[in-house]
Amino acid sequence: MRRFPICLSIALFVAAAAAQAQPAGKPNPPGEDWVKIFNGKDLSGWKEIGHEKWTVEDGAIHGFGITKEYGYLMTEKKYTDFHLSLKFKCEGTGGNSGVFFHVDFKPGTADVSQGPQFEIDCTLMHHTAGVYDVGRGWVVWPSPENELVVRADDWNEYLLKVEGNRYVARLNGVVMVDYTDPRPSAWDGGIALQLHSGGKGNYRFKDIWIRDLSKR
Repeated sequence: MRRFPICLSIALFVAAAAAQAQPAGKPNPPGEDWVKIFNGKDLSGWKEIGHEKWTVEDGAIHGFGITKEYGYLMTEKKYTDFHLSLKFKCEGTGGNSGVFFHVDFKPGTADVSQGPQFEIDCTLMHHTAGVYDVGRGWVVWPSPENELVVRADDWNEYLLKVEGNRYVARLNGVVMVDYTDPRPSAWDGGIALQLHSGGKGNYRFKDIWIRDLSKR
């Protein structure tokens, strides 16, 4: 009568051991493959490009324009395909921001050499969640009725997807753009938060998570 429980215990032990012995580097199961890339304490894993001010305050990145130039905070890691989730908040007026992807810079400068961006600008009708590309200008805008989705002086939820040449932006639960780019300018590079300020930019970012789909 006691053989069945013993056999069952052995089988469960073997199954658990096999699960723990999965090969190193095996992808996490769906739903467990999101990774936090901002720890809420410091700028580990990021590097500053340009001369604007980037600090960490109350668990959020605070980007503040102090020059009339451009400034960026870029991931040290490069990505090809990914899903990115973050929250942003615009404070004050003037300037704008964005989330660059596949980005790189001319050596020693804050001049973008490649990379589009998902726009951030809490001034209404300034195309937040549209895609702008260096050298090409606007690639795609949100539809007119979606220009009102952005929240001024409050936190906004951004979900951005880059899969090959398909770009998807969801803002506060609304799909703003879903666009397949017929001639993408870059396929790989860093992700960067931007300050396009003229000395006036004031933006906060927090809860930054990524689902890395890159295959190299």
